[in-house]
Amino acid sequence: MNWASERWSRDDLRDLKVFAGSASGTLTQEICEYLGIVRGQASVIPFPDGETFLKLRDDVRGKDCFVVQSTCPPVNDNLMELLIYIDSLRRASATRITAVIPYFGYARQDRKAEGRTPITAKLVANLICAAGAHRVLAMNLHADQIQGFFDIPVDHMTAVPVISDHFLSLGVKNAVIVSPDVGNLKTANQYASRLHGDIAVIDKRRRDGSDVDAVNIIGNVKGKTVLLFDDMITTAGTVCGAARLVREHGAEKIYVGATHPVMAGPACSRLKEAGFEQICVTNTIDLEESVRQELSNLTILSVAKLFGETIRRIHRHESVSALFESGWNNVTLKS
Repeated sequence: MNWASERWSRDDLRDLKVFAGSASGTLTQEICEYLGIVRGQASVIPFPDGETFLKLRDDVRGKDCFVVQSTCPPVNDNLMELLIYIDSLRRASATRITAVIPYFGYARQDRKAEGRTPITAKLVANLICAAGAHRVLAMNLHADQIQGFFDIPVDHMTAVPVISDHFLSLGVKNAVIVSPDVGNLKTANQYASRLHGDIAVIDKRRRDGSDVDAVNIIGNVKGKTVLLFDDMITTAGTVCGAARLVREHGAEKIYVGATHPVMAGPACSRLKEAGFEQICVTNTIDLEESVRQELSNLTILSVAKLFGETIRRIHRHESVSALFESGWNNVTLKS
């Protein structure tokens, strides 16, 4: 079945409400435009002492409610707002509450890397469950096993179809897909299957939270166009270190694609100096205008249609996995 040809009436979505957190207003508006609904209204007011006050402006009693909020920087403020949103919806008698988290902060703290350290990703999952969420919808979690941290259903989406379709449209020739580290190899394989390219892997050593040494490359990149894919760009140490290494091994052109443009600390300056042909990211995080202007080779792809169709399917109790099996890119915005 080609679900892209389906049309739904307002009656199908009459009990659906989609709210925007402060970090995801633009993405939420695009999602609502796809669904053909009005965005849920709420007021988020910061108190002088730093507390957050939230008041729902819409009646949500008996409604199926989705709140879209990336827990990107400022991470703790955005996370707390998400928890307050969920609690407000629960106390206002929403029938079901789904936390839509395009970018899940604290995802990299998913294990005890050394003694006397927390597993903060599990703590955050516990907080979201305790606040009253009934399910979670997220995109490209740093590690798949984070889904198991939640005691509620999790729909884990991927931006691979969106980004790979973009690179297919560029008509890049003689390409090799490079994973910037061994842990990202599974994702690199997904891109390789869609882009029909060979794979190479970078062996990296992390010195600290912002500095990474790329020390070796497994595979051939000489004379090739390199497509570097990662789940996020935070300080850009990983992708820029990988770019230096593949260039030393004879790569001619280098493109980079990532789902989450965190862009913290020295990221922008590093990316400017790296000499990428193009930096392709999605709008899971709403980038500041200064970042857009500083990186002239930056391309931002929207994942709103993918989120919108997934929300519609969850609301109507339809299969989400079938969305990827049937080919999401056939979606067309409703007129």
